Amino acid sequence: MRRKTGTIKARDASRLTVGVVVSTYNGDITEGLFNGAVSTLRAWNVKEKNIHIVRVSGAFEIPFGCLTLLSKKKKPDAIIALGCIVKGETEHDRHLASAMSHGLMELMLRFNIPISFGVLTTNNLAQARIRSKGKDNAGIGAAVAALESALLSS
Repeated sequence: MRRKTGTIKARDASRLTVGVVVSTYNGDITEGLFNGAVSTLRAWNVKEKNIHIVRVSGAFEIPFGCLTLLSKKKKPDAIIALGCIVKGETEHDRHLASAMSHGLMELMLRFNIPISFGVLTTNNLAQARIRSKGKDNAGIGAAVAALESALLSS
């Protein structure tokens, strides 16, 4: 079930440090997700100096980008993982999405830090474009999920 992002009231997250890991593959889509996530962080008063961005080449590398942030001396309070996997002619997309999501779950449980799943897994680019813009921007929902989880656990 998709969360309605337009109904979420911003809260004060000014004391949080948040990592954003974004894939550059399908960059026209992932930049939209990234912009939605960062605008949400700002709306929740996360300080610019407390937003740490890691860009990786593809969705498969997202867990490694998260591990990079989690390996720092000052770990983030939450991480937002953003990417886009579009179905192709083979089942490559399913293997990719499965490996990546398992990697994120393992990191989240091992480090006890929320990692939100803002990775689109769509049947085509048209679906991805819709979910990376405006009120349907999945980056917004991923940022809200990360912030709510971090505030819950603090």
